[in-house]
Amino acid sequence: MFNYFRVAPPAVAGMKPSGIRKYFGIMETLPDAISLGVGEPDFITPDHIMQAGIDSLKAGKTQYTANTGLISLRREIGKYIEKSFEVSYDPADEVMVTVGGSEAIDLCLRAFLSIGDEILVPEPAFVCYSPLAEMTGAKAVPIVTKKEDSFKLTPEALKAAITPKTKMLILSYPNNPTGGVMKKHDLEAIAEVLRSTDIIVISDEIYAELSYGFKHTSIASLPGMRERTILVSGFSKAFAMTGWRLGYCCGPRELMRYPIQIHQYAIMCASSPAQYAGIEALQNGLGDTARMRDEYNVRREYLYKALIDMGFDCFEPEGAFYIFPDVSRYAKDGGDFVETLLKEQHVAVVPGEAFGMSGLNHVRISYAYSLETLKKAMDRISKFIATR
Repeated sequence: MFNYFRVAPPAVAGMKPSGIRKYFGIMETLPDAISLGVGEPDFITPDHIMQAGIDSLKAGKTQYTANTGLISLRREIGKYIEKSFEVSYDPADEVMVTVGGSEAIDLCLRAFLSIGDEILVPEPAFVCYSPLAEMTGAKAVPIVTKKEDSFKLTPEALKAAITPKTKMLILSYPNNPTGGVMKKHDLEAIAEVLRSTDIIVISDEIYAELSYGFKHTSIASLPGMRERTILVSGFSKAFAMTGWRLGYCCGPRELMRYPIQIHQYAIMCASSPAQYAGIEALQNGLGDTARMRDEYNVRREYLYKALIDMGFDCFEPEGAFYIFPDVSRYAKDGGDFVETLLKEQHVAVVPGEAFGMSGLNHVRISYAYSLETLKKAMDRISKFIATR
């Protein structure tokens, strides 16, 4: 009899399911359930961006593109990054179009990590970083960030985590799940620590456009950091294009050659209609992004006030579209809060421990939902905590 228990290598067999998806099977059995769990814009892709993709199909542009993406799209990405973040990349060999930002992250981890290496992961963190790193044989080393530091990575914590095995640091700001940000002076302190090392930085800036009240800074723009940094981003959050699966990464050609090589064999190229839609997004869609950001900001302000008024200990997010309240007053941990809330009030949020054990007493609530939906959910949560 075939032995299915020996099929997968240990790194795959031991991988835990994503904590974000765990409760959505239960939700399907609850017709009146409200989900605040998924990090996906409730806006649809703007019409003119959709039309650009449709027009490309009607024009017969259905072939493979260059492995690294359409040169016209790479030029637009380069212009956008230079104008917005004040760092320049050559579209010829320093910009690659990927199948979402997630592919770019995976490529970079596989390109640079191997058995025995360590990658520093400030937590709470997006769920994919540590599992993907550990599939390479590397060790993911969490660095706990704290509410009293606004969930920022501090230079002291970074210094303490670095060892001779440290190969990489992943930065993700604005942060999923906390909504924390790293402003220019915060990043300069981190850069000062890194400049005397050979540590590679993967800077996941997928939420850069969703910063509230200040201009986003990329660590790649700081002196001495471009040479060691790969900037990862995409179109999913800024342009409501999650299903198009379109991302990119930019970095010095000396680094980019390696993820490009893997991409050539693993993926070939991103979807051609999505790439034409991406060109339109960068050329004419920034006004759409600004309007969506303004709406998210209204929701952010409402949700923060609602949670504070209910008595939650809660950090006010400054970016992305998540809020990360401490629920220890009402449950033994985040998982207990989520399960009981879903059972009693049919509202789904995500337990903080899905993003690392430093999130144990928290939950992540997404405000990528309409204000009406948020208000209904807050009414139910208010009823829920009244019984605690």
